[in-house]
Amino acid sequence: MSQLAHTPSEALPEASAPFRFLNWRQSWRLAVLVGCLLLAYAPVLAHLVRQWSDEPDYSHGFIVPVFALWVLWERRDELRAIRPRPHWSGLAVIVLSLVLLVLGTFGAELFLQRISLPLLIAGLVLWFRGWPTLRASAFPLLVLLLAIPFPGVIYFQIVFPLQILASRLATWFLHAIDLFPVLREGNVIVLSNTRLEVAEACSGVRSLLSLLTIAVIYSYIAERRVLVRWLLCMLVVPIAIAGNAGRVIFAACSAEMAGASAVEGWGHFLSGIFLFFISTLLLVLAHVLILAAGRRLGWLHPDSGGEQ
Repeated sequence: MSQLAHTPSEALPEASAPFRFLNWRQSWRLAVLVGCLLLAYAPVLAHLVRQWSDEPDYSHGFIVPVFALWVLWERRDELRAIRPRPHWSGLAVIVLSLVLLVLGTFGAELFLQRISLPLLIAGLVLWFRGWPTLRASAFPLLVLLLAIPFPGVIYFQIVFPLQILASRLATWFLHAIDLFPVLREGNVIVLSNTRLEVAEACSGVRSLLSLLTIAVIYSYIAERRVLVRWLLCMLVVPIAIAGNAGRVIFAACSAEMAGASAVEGWGHFLSGIFLFFISTLLLVLAHVLILAAGRRLGWLHPDSGGEQ
């Protein structure tokens, strides 16, 4: 009877183990701090969520925070095992992030406002838990950057070169198959009965972040080798460029056979969805080819499943 009565008290520490990650003596202070920060960032988050909702190219932003939280939950045992070593340098990171928030607010620069939030979270982790915890949670914190759209200064620097590249690739392919006459003038493809402009949506910039998000999530779930993960993420750029060139080729063929109306409205939208699906399949195919080539060349062991 004494052993049975003593068993529940022994089980309590194990049952409460998931909560040892938190320092309950400071939990009320942390709750007040988080509440104040949520109030400060409420307009920034509201505008960001509206952009995710209104612009399909950034709709992947909804799944990025969920994935980051899932990664933290998956690593909860590792994080709990790290001894807290609060570091005062975290306060400097917090101040820097708040300065970026203020500068972005007064300068009407959305990117500065948004980028300050992941930086603020990193500063809080460093201040309350220290460098070991920050290093262990670096990946989900960096993943949050995928939910932030490109700043305008970067976007407009790369969008036109990618428009030219997509039009060149499409024109080269159309010349190679030689189904109908085609001429390129900058980012405009001249057909026999219409002119097809390679707009910003067909440059590949907007689909790049979405495809990179899929690559990060897919490689984290399906692959444990760090090298292979990096290769898959780097392949996103050529896959996105090829996918958007394919979209231009499809639009040119449709416009030549059915007229310009075939590449407007729903036709243009559905072609983008279809080719993005094809790009995702190419990413999976690239994973299969990397594994096959790695095992054939000997730098991936056939039975190796751990990180390398």
